[in-house]
Amino acid sequence: MRARRVRDGLKGWGGVGAMAVVCALALAFVLLLPLTQRQGDGSTGLGGPRVAAGTQAADDDCTDPEKQTLSPSGADGPAIAAIKARQGEKRKLIVGVDQNSYRWGYRDPNNSSAQLEGFDIDLVHRIAQDILGDPEAVQFKAIPTNQRIPALQEGRVDMVVRTMTITCSRLKEVAFSAPYFKTGQQVLAPKSSPVKGYDDTLADKKVCTAASSTANGQLTKDRDAGVIPGSVDLGTVVPNQLDCLVRLQLGEVDAVVTDGALAASQAAQDPTLALKGDPFTTEYYGVAMNVKADDLVRRVNQILVDYRASGWQTSYDRWLSATLGRDAATSRPPSPQYLRKS
Repeated sequence: MRARRVRDGLKGWGGVGAMAVVCALALAFVLLLPLTQRQGDGSTGLGGPRVAAGTQAADDDCTDPEKQTLSPSGADGPAIAAIKARQGEKRKLIVGVDQNSYRWGYRDPNNSSAQLEGFDIDLVHRIAQDILGDPEAVQFKAIPTNQRIPALQEGRVDMVVRTMTITCSRLKEVAFSAPYFKTGQQVLAPKSSPVKGYDDTLADKKVCTAASSTANGQLTKDRDAGVIPGSVDLGTVVPNQLDCLVRLQLGEVDAVVTDGALAASQAAQDPTLALKGDPFTTEYYGVAMNVKADDLVRRVNQILVDYRASGWQTSYDRWLSATLGRDAATSRPPSPQYLRKS
């Protein structure tokens, strides 16, 4: 029965299951493979001076992390100057992204150009256009879920645009833009599974999460608090969220918990899978940056003001309407508030 489920799973979206296995194995060997698109130069380092890692103080009673960002500004500062100072082929915005999240950041196997595309990738091109005057002036770096924060702290990327949820704990390590997308945690499982959602039907089931993900922390907290059964097995923790999809397709786990927006795309890839139950959290994606790059945070927030008015809906319609529905109201971010002062 398990073998049949695996075979059926590998049929979805032009063999995407098989592609996922290959990608997951590749990522196990190369965690920070520098990727370029169109005019890439293959450089792995930053062309300008690194922005030092630091600690941004988040309120102890932080309840609205999506509001803890700086007000918009179009002015240049040290971080932007360092980006613009890069010469020749290295004069690019260096961005940490995913290359395997269908419709967010992925390489379409049916596209001969093999360029990265998706909702997150559209936003990256818009940011590059504003800062460097060229939407293609980007060096993409594929980073797994658990490397998003280290990549920023160590100066390997200028920013991360990778379906990254804004949380109070992360605000102590990185800075975020205002939200650009609204989502929530949700359960993904085989259609034939008795799992019905984030409830007692998870009892005695193996649930996969990615290390350093919001899902991982939420499930542990909720199991300890009795929100979900104490018998839920949370022992399968992987470096990259895509690895959970592979484990599910191979029958090694019973369910995956991740952002509903990502889960919907994965269900679209594999017709044997389905979202189970409603989202049980409310979360917001933001562009993550180094805590010392205040001018870059302000600049991205200014770009997002314009992008929400012209660009966001077009990108949603192109990439996400097929999986999340034509009405984008539940995914559109709220009007931004800028409560961080420094």
